[in-house]
Amino acid sequence: MSGRTRIKICGLRTERDVLAAVESGADAVGFVFAQASPRYIEPEAAADLVCLLPPFVEAVGLFANEKAMDVCELASEACVGFVQLHGQEDLKCVARVREEFAVIKAVQFDDEAMRQWTKTDDIDMLLVDGSDGGQGTAFDWGALAAQRHSIQAPLMLAGGLTPDNVAEAIRGIRPYAVDVSSGVERERGVKDPELIRRFCEAVRVADQPSND
Repeated sequence: MSGRTRIKICGLRTERDVLAAVESGADAVGFVFAQASPRYIEPEAAADLVCLLPPFVEAVGLFANEKAMDVCELASEACVGFVQLHGQEDLKCVARVREEFAVIKAVQFDDEAMRQWTKTDDIDMLLVDGSDGGQGTAFDWGALAAQRHSIQAPLMLAGGLTPDNVAEAIRGIRPYAVDVSSGVERERGVKDPELIRRFCEAVRVADQPSND
């Protein structure tokens, strides 16, 4: 793998969350605009937090099963640069959103989803998760590693990642990026700055050349 593994900390809702992610070395922060989530944030509140980001740290807005027009409107209001589509969006919806934003398409790891999305270049990144998002559910990383060569878009890995296992996941799969939410929380929906720091440090350690 060339370069380093990028880090996205998702489900941020407070200034403290954002500053902890930035200070720990995150490359991107995620704001959840799916109202059923305990991590939901109003777009205008997210826009205030986006203003805290330094250059080269990306803001990502997460949506699930919204109309493309509504996604674009809310993403603009929140001032994010990336849109993460974490529902059952089809290629038509993705293409419409991609006219205005870079798109991360999230899929739950299964054969049907992988067949549909691994061979398309109509997305900017493919996020593979163990659930429909935010559940902290891991999946068979070995099975994903076996399909790694067939994935055309840059791969983001999510689902059950924690400071204690992210290094193993990186070494086994070699994703372009990793995404964490529940794995850096002290309780559901509440981020822990120390866990964020440890997660980012574990990613940096995993990226170091092996001495074996």
